[in-house]
Amino acid sequence: MQNISWEPTSWQALNAAQQANYPDEKHLAEVVAELKKLPPIVTSWEVDKLSEHIAAAQRGEVFILQGGDCAESFSDCSSESIVAKLKILLQMSTVMQYGLKKPVVRVGRMAGQYAKPRSADLESKNGQELPSYRGDIINRSPFTSDDRVPDPKLILRGYERAALTMNFVRSLIDGGFVDLHHPEYWDLDWLGHSEMADRYNKIISTITESIDFIESTSGRPLFLSQKAEIYAAHEGLHLPYEQSQTRYIERTGNWYNLTTHFPWIGMRTAELEGAHVEYFRGVANPMGIKIGPGMTSEWLQGLLTILNPDKLPGRITLIHRFGANAIEKHLPGLIEAVNDIKSPVLWVCDPMHGNTESTADGTKTRRFENISSELESAFKVHKKMGTYLGGVHLELTGENVTECTGGARGLSDEDLSKAYKSQVDPRLNYEQAMEIALGISGMQAKTNND
Repeated sequence: MQNISWEPTSWQALNAAQQANYPDEKHLAEVVAELKKLPPIVTSWEVDKLSEHIAAAQRGEVFILQGGDCAESFSDCSSESIVAKLKILLQMSTVMQYGLKKPVVRVGRMAGQYAKPRSADLESKNGQELPSYRGDIINRSPFTSDDRVPDPKLILRGYERAALTMNFVRSLIDGGFVDLHHPEYWDLDWLGHSEMADRYNKIISTITESIDFIESTSGRPLFLSQKAEIYAAHEGLHLPYEQSQTRYIERTGNWYNLTTHFPWIGMRTAELEGAHVEYFRGVANPMGIKIGPGMTSEWLQGLLTILNPDKLPGRITLIHRFGANAIEKHLPGLIEAVNDIKSPVLWVCDPMHGNTESTADGTKTRRFENISSELESAFKVHKKMGTYLGGVHLELTGENVTECTGGARGLSDEDLSKAYKSQVDPRLNYEQAMEIALGISGMQAKTNND
């Protein structure tokens, strides 16, 4: 991959949307310089391996499960929180792999999802106007003048929390936490209260019996039952942070963003001549592009031309988010636009963001039936267009929160106040996420039979 006239700092000459206004630019530069010297959070070998998985998913050989918090907080960097995230990703991928009959690669919205785009630079409360909260890596959530000032020290804290998270994830994997011989490690206490428990337990029982049979007949352990790859992803929003860990790797002759395996770019920062697109075009990571109703065919073709001029497999993932009522109207035209320029992409459905709404009292929520409906429509549209839906992108948690309505327990608007913990967007709770995972194989089977 050739980067003509590109450096990790090239973006600084262009308009950079959604960036914090740091009052002390000297302090910011010092932090970026310090981060540049610190060890990377991920390795280029891991990044290249994920590119291979995504290329396989583009061919229909693999399915990608991407999930996690809308926005991580520093306080969530605890063993309990990280274990809960791993449990839900592992359980979901296990039942999806069983139903889809193909490998499922796990990509967590974790170890760096500390910055969020905002619709306005300022926020008003009780007649006072302060900078908007942009995530723990930039400023603090309490509505005070001191907390809302962007603080460069928080970038270092974000790096530290991300590194601690990835190190603990690797330790769990190496320690056997994901060993399919011991699925009881993954069980959350309240699984037994779910109507889906019997179905889930039958799947796990079938898998473990199959593993035991293969190992007894072959006389050796089944390696894939003991190891699982977990990749990290976050929105590449905060450009000074992304720049600070961008390294040139002699082995491949490419630049890599080593804050994460899989950065993605949102529509708010996807201007063709903007700073984010300029930064993204220069790194070798596989990357996502969020696309919604405002994305035009010409805009999308321009992004693909800039970000993947050599049409490399495994480089670009298009994460579409239209809403249950709009996907069948908007998605086909964008599929045609991509097909017209013959650019290889992985199509992933994000059924969360297009289905956000507010209750009568102003609480943000998402209806489970709309989430499920958009996902089912995505399978149908791709089948009709001759393309392959190769992944799902979900905002979820392993906790028993009440942020999205519906699902197996039939949560209502009145139930939301019981355990609403998100500071940004509503997430699927454990049971709702598992219900989506159990339903995906059925959606694909139904689509194939239509």
